[in-house]
Amino acid sequence: MQAGLDKVKDECGVFGIYAPGMEVAKLTYYGLYALQHRGQESAGIATSDGKDIRLHKNMGLVTEVFSEEVLEKLHGNIAIGHVRYSTTGSSLLANAQPLSFRYLRGQVALAHNGNLTNAHELRNSLGAAGSVFQSTTDSEVIVNLIARYGQNPIEEALMKCMIDIKGAYSLLVMTKDKLIGVRDPFGVRPLCIGKLDEGYVLASESCALDTVGAQFLRDVEPGEIVVIDDRGLHSIRNLRSLRRALCIFEFVYLARPDSNIDGLNVVQTRREFGRQLGRECPIDADIVIPVPDSGTAAAVGYSEETGIPFEEGLMKNRYVGRTFIQPSQEMRDLGVRLKLNPIKNVVAGKRVVMVDDSIVRGTTSKKIVEMLRKAGVKEVHMLVSSPPVLHPCYYGIDTSARAELIAAQYDLEEIQKHIGADSLHYLSLEGMYRAAGKEPDFFCSACFSGRYPIEIPDFQHMGKYVMEAGGTNG
Repeated sequence: MQAGLDKVKDECGVFGIYAPGMEVAKLTYYGLYALQHRGQESAGIATSDGKDIRLHKNMGLVTEVFSEEVLEKLHGNIAIGHVRYSTTGSSLLANAQPLSFRYLRGQVALAHNGNLTNAHELRNSLGAAGSVFQSTTDSEVIVNLIARYGQNPIEEALMKCMIDIKGAYSLLVMTKDKLIGVRDPFGVRPLCIGKLDEGYVLASESCALDTVGAQFLRDVEPGEIVVIDDRGLHSIRNLRSLRRALCIFEFVYLARPDSNIDGLNVVQTRREFGRQLGRECPIDADIVIPVPDSGTAAAVGYSEETGIPFEEGLMKNRYVGRTFIQPSQEMRDLGVRLKLNPIKNVVAGKRVVMVDDSIVRGTTSKKIVEMLRKAGVKEVHMLVSSPPVLHPCYYGIDTSARAELIAAQYDLEEIQKHIGADSLHYLSLEGMYRAAGKEPDFFCSACFSGRYPIEIPDFQHMGKYVMEAGGTNG
């Protein structure tokens, strides 16, 4: 059984640093460690010393891929790093990033977070023109487009690429003497800028800046290209849509609680989701417990709003890794019990409100409710601090096909019966916007609403492509 079976997964996290005179590989290692929650399948770091780009990547966690000896060999003044999550079927070293390639103007390394919606179309046209692909990532499509526009300086090549590609992307591009960050015109995936002494840092989340001691400057704007070189930091405002479409699931589950994204603090936003849930769904209960850790902030907010005492009723085993020895069919519940265990003295005989951030397939929720029943809980009321997940994501998150999303197949009463709860309540979509304090067009909420801000050329074909490629990008 995989850890986090009933949660969506973000495809990856990126970290880059331009800091002459510093140990950029080690700083990147620590930055990736802070972003490990964004991807646990593979990790990689590329560095440049002004002449050559060196690269090391492998399957596994950051601590498994890099040793002191490996990092010592990755010397330079610039570095980019990547952590990746993939779905089953695309967990291949060929898909690990950063990607390193040579083209007309020299060697380049690239790291990508997001998903292109026209990758299949571009791959076919590039292939027909003679391009060769060695992986199933749509990041390699961007690499081939950069090569196609290789007669131009790298900044102009990226500007031309942005006209061709559609979808969600935060890119880090490293040449021998430049670090470049690119964010798609809708700003779906996050990317921020930090200052570290005389150098600069780019990262998926601000928590990575904090880890390496960098001062947060600002978020990269949608459609912006940020170039960092020996002249400092300069910006190219290339493309921008009429609206933002920041992924709202960053605040539901994906981002680390201590991060700030586009002016919103993650943990405070989650707490507001919980408060709004308390206004919409007050329950007559004895205690509020979270499903740790992603449900904790919302559970605190619900407790604050309703006055029902907050308790830690489920203990999380923090030493269970990404995967562990799979239990046999007869011991299938062992997987959840290894991760979570009810604290009987806290929950026994109580009417319990259990708050989680989302329900995707319903498998884990059902097992947790069963464990609470066995621990002697009198009532279990399941509250979810986001709306029902009804639609797949095509912008860089691994959600199931629609047929596997429990809320897309069953109504509220049927889901409640399936998970065995005494009641089930979701936060409304309107309440989520209100709690975040932003207009609906600030976010992409397509997984809840079905309103996709970036055109999907062919839903049926895209669904097949995403599933086969395993989320496609690195």
